[in-house]
Amino acid sequence: MEELCGAGAAAPLRGDLEEPKQGSVLFLGGNEVKSSAVVKYSSAPPQAAFARLQEKTDLKLPPANWLRESAKLGPAGTTILGNNKKSKPFSSFGMAYDFIDSVGNDVDVVSDSENIKKLLKIPYSKSHVSMAVHRIGRTLLLDELDIQELFMRSSQTGDWTWLKEFYQRLIDQKWQRKKKSKEHWYQKAILSKFLYYSINGDGAAQPVPSTSKQHQEGPVSGEGDEAGEASWPAPFEMPSSLSEDPGASNQGSVPLEPSYIVGHVASAPKEQNLTTLFNDGENSQGLKNDFVRNILWTFEDIHMLVGSNMPIFGGGRYPAVSLRLRDNNKPINVLTGIDYWLDNLICNVPELVMCFHVNGIVQKYEMIKTEDIPNLENSNFSTKVIKDIAQNILSFLKSNCTKEGHTYWLFKASGSDIVKLYDLTTLCEETEDKYQNPFTMPVAILLYKVACNMMLKKNQNKKHYGTIRTLLLNCLKLLDNGRHPQIIASANYMLSELFQLDEPKKEDSTDFPINGNSDESYSEEEEEMPDSDENGSYSNSSDPPDDNKAVAIIKSVGELSVPEKYKSVHRIRPSCAFPVCHGTEERCRLVLNYVLEGLKSVDSSIKKESDLPAADPSTPIPLKYEDESTSGGPECLEKQMALFLDKMGSFQKGKHSSQSGMIPGSWQYKMKLQLILKSSKAYYVLSDAAMILQKYGRALRYIKLALQCHDTYCCLCASMLPEVLVFLCQCLTLCGDIQLMLAQNANNRAAYLEEYNYQTKEDQEILHSLHRESRCQVFAWATDLSTDLECQLSVSCKCYEAAYEILLFSNLKSQNPEQHVQVLKRMGNIRNEIGVFYMNQAAAVQTERVGNKTVSTTEQQLWKKSFSCFEEGIQNFESIDDATNAALLLCNTGRLMRICAQAHCAAEGDFKREFSPEEALYYNKAIDYYLKALRSLGKRDVHPAVWDSVNWELSTTYFTMATLQQDYAPLSRKAQEQIEKEVSEAMMKSLKYCDIDTVSARQPLCQYRAATIHHRLASMYHSCLRNQVGDEHLRKQHRVLADLHYSKAVRLFQLLKDAPCELLRVQLERVAFAEFQMASQNSSAGKLKTLFGALDIMAKTKGAFQLIKKELVAESELTSEGKSAAENMSPTDSSTSLNKDEVLKLLSIFESRMSFILLQSIKLLTSTKKKTGGINEEEAVLQTNKQVYSLLLRATANRSLTLLERVEVILNLLEQLTQNSDTGSAGIQ
Repeated sequence: MEELCGAGAAAPLRGDLEEPKQGSVLFLGGNEVKSSAVVKYSSAPPQAAFARLQEKTDLKLPPANWLRESAKLGPAGTTILGNNKKSKPFSSFGMAYDFIDSVGNDVDVVSDSENIKKLLKIPYSKSHVSMAVHRIGRTLLLDELDIQELFMRSSQTGDWTWLKEFYQRLIDQKWQRKKKSKEHWYQKAILSKFLYYSINGDGAAQPVPSTSKQHQEGPVSGEGDEAGEASWPAPFEMPSSLSEDPGASNQGSVPLEPSYIVGHVASAPKEQNLTTLFNDGENSQGLKNDFVRNILWTFEDIHMLVGSNMPIFGGGRYPAVSLRLRDNNKPINVLTGIDYWLDNLICNVPELVMCFHVNGIVQKYEMIKTEDIPNLENSNFSTKVIKDIAQNILSFLKSNCTKEGHTYWLFKASGSDIVKLYDLTTLCEETEDKYQNPFTMPVAILLYKVACNMMLKKNQNKKHYGTIRTLLLNCLKLLDNGRHPQIIASANYMLSELFQLDEPKKEDSTDFPINGNSDESYSEEEEEMPDSDENGSYSNSSDPPDDNKAVAIIKSVGELSVPEKYKSVHRIRPSCAFPVCHGTEERCRLVLNYVLEGLKSVDSSIKKESDLPAADPSTPIPLKYEDESTSGGPECLEKQMALFLDKMGSFQKGKHSSQSGMIPGSWQYKMKLQLILKSSKAYYVLSDAAMILQKYGRALRYIKLALQCHDTYCCLCASMLPEVLVFLCQCLTLCGDIQLMLAQNANNRAAYLEEYNYQTKEDQEILHSLHRESRCQVFAWATDLSTDLECQLSVSCKCYEAAYEILLFSNLKSQNPEQHVQVLKRMGNIRNEIGVFYMNQAAAVQTERVGNKTVSTTEQQLWKKSFSCFEEGIQNFESIDDATNAALLLCNTGRLMRICAQAHCAAEGDFKREFSPEEALYYNKAIDYYLKALRSLGKRDVHPAVWDSVNWELSTTYFTMATLQQDYAPLSRKAQEQIEKEVSEAMMKSLKYCDIDTVSARQPLCQYRAATIHHRLASMYHSCLRNQVGDEHLRKQHRVLADLHYSKAVRLFQLLKDAPCELLRVQLERVAFAEFQMASQNSSAGKLKTLFGALDIMAKTKGAFQLIKKELVAESELTSEGKSAAENMSPTDSSTSLNKDEVLKLLSIFESRMSFILLQSIKLLTSTKKKTGGINEEEAVLQTNKQVYSLLLRATANRSLTLLERVEVILNLLEQLTQNSDTGSAGIQ
């Protein structure tokens, strides 16, 4: 039998590969009943032909081969020939374990063929029926519940007393054991001998010696003595080896992929069997699949997995026949007919051979086709009725056995017509410990196995997740942590695996059906629903009061023959659907909850070591908030970083240690690794989600927990898998991001600190479990919340560097190019941030430096640090061909060079200040970096905004350098002409990079810059002209250039609406330029022409004065309302840019120049008039000029006029001049 069990256990290896073969469709008695059978597994050898016994053979004499193994039959022979033990109470579980794919899904019933036959004969039979029913998904498992044997056991051991009392109270008060008759044993013995004769080739009776006979007959009489066999076990206990010795299982190296746990503990057919986990339990419980063959039988629309031991022989017209022995004196009745017919249908046997005997003496043989059996004399029955009975019983059971994990008891007393269904689990829980029910453990294991099997199927989509979750939750309800920590830990891990941590925020409705799918969406807490049938057969309202314990009742077995009397009311329940999590946090919290339960199971199963640190899970573990005064700064960080990388390197060499004393390779070790990694991922996702919500304190707390989990994982794990290292890189990268965001949002530090220090009880308990294995301090340097900005930036940088190092030394760079690029990009970015930080510090030191002309060592150190960061950042970006960011860093380096140049300026107040060579050096370096930035970009299309920004900075640098050279000319080192040439070149280059045509936010700035450059160049050439003597050609050139630049400056200033003073100043300079030219003129006509040109320039300042007036009026209105302009105007508002002192100064100059020019023009026009006589046009101009001159003198004489009134006077005078400008021009001509 041992060998046979082994063969049974291996069944799926063959059965699963077998292609389903369509069985026959039989036409029986005119009523078509569809039946097909596929043998999934058989331990029987090829069918041997039966030997036809001679007449008068005495079956009372044993044949020579009786009860001996046959070479033809192999080890399964004794079972085939009817000497197998009675069907075990857990036989359906053995089959379910072997064909786990079928359970919960496409099979309706799993049972021994004897139980199926017994159920289908209920309406015809008076005998009692007692069966245990269990539900797994949509599958029902049926097993015989032998009350006789059960209560015998109860009398001996005291178990099951609650059921015995219940039985005696409700069903049979005078219960006593019924003995089997001598006739029963006699019939069994001659059947056994008959089968051995039939397989024996010579067919002759070979009597054996009497001693041997007695010896051999012993087992036969005893084989059915159930009292002698302990087929009913004690309530299930976990094998002692598992619960006590964590190192009992030794399964080699640790496969760390998520399917490991499922594969290892689930014992899917592809993996090793569950022997490591449930070995002793299965053997003691009778959980082996002992059937000679397992058949997938489809009867009408009912799919059944059936176990059968019926002997099948070859011979006859068909390749298979069943062999039966009948007493010629007893006719075949309906029950026997149904029995024979169903046996043949289940095993797909087309013919029955019947041997008739009288008192053990063979009389004759008869062959009957299977389809003729229902029409035999004295054995007439309708196959259609049998079909209706099958459908009704299945519907009744499916409608009422709704709770997974519960043991239901289907009972019909002998001679009774009433069938009752009880929920034994509920009855047991009302009385005693649930583990008093011996079905608890097999059911839990089966629920677990089915869930594992569904998890292992790679092509499963998420619609089955609700089913898997329900299976596992029901499994956990049945288990006790003290007895079954391994299954509990594994089930919790699988529950955590159901929640996809990295899935998108919006769940796809196709993947997450709210109401489950079809019949699989059974509920864990399904209500019993009364049948809609008007007879109310399910209702127990009319039952006697003592029957209120029954879940459901069939009042009369006759009802089972009525077609569709019982319809399955097994509705789809929304409660089985996979929970839709409203957000990432909720999903992660569910995962962590399952992980924690798993960790508790693992920890509770490890022996308590005396040297373990005593820790209370309810006491918070401090998160070590450090002030910058206590931390050692960047140098300390460097050391920690070096230690960390050294430790990372040591992981590769395979060092590992566990403080709790877990043995590497034990199930606790493997399971804890998986749970820790899962929790690390959950915390990572939580941290990422908090980061998106800008809750940076919370994000740092979560990433700290993620890294603490990872630290523990590293302490335990012998070898780091590439995907785990990649995940560590992601954690460190996120940690770097968080530290950077904390540095950039320093103003919210108090709120972040509060978030960081908050801890949930769940987090504390997980940390407590981690601390059993390691100190969790390896990543402390990366996750402490510092209050020092420089420290935060340094930590951020070190995180990225650590991530980069891991990618580098693990050779993961090429396998994870995207990760590699992301890390380098972040490294470039953080180095830019640190470079800018040091650059700003240097600028701050510079502004604080008063009176001291020399550059301090502090500044120089800061420049070096800043420059070094920029240089490294540029290398990072260039290594990943990120031209845009490299250009930005080159641009920042240029800015640093400009700050260095500014630092070398002499202190203000020094009249001898000159533009120094150091300044020139640094400005030229800045220009080089800006030009490199432009070369890096290549063309504007690459990144227009960056391109424009670099161009603007380059233009500014040239402009600043030119302005400084112009204002603080280095005359001690260079000649005036050389300086003028350099200034002119720099200004023209500044103009080249100043884009005034592209419409953008910067366009007005560019226009102002260009106007200022033209103004400065015009002023420079004007100045050269004044100071120059000799070379007439050069003077003419300067005159032309000055005029050109003045006109360009005016045109650009006129485009701007917020620079009236600048426009006025340029125009006044042009007037002065005209006056200078007039001084060198000799003819009156030439002078007059120049004067009229100057007046025309003055008339064109009307627009500038109008802008000034508008702003003065707006200001006076605000003042009159009792509000000052300073309170109501933003700094960017144009009115604040109006400098009143500047306006007064320019107005005074304008009035004096206008007065002078009008006077000169009046004088010249008067003298011309005397010489030539009156010309009407000139006369008109003269009169206008005199009138304007007169009004101007009066206005300037009046000291009481306000600035606004003076501006209005000027506008009025300019208006008069403008009206006569055409006349004036004609007069001149």
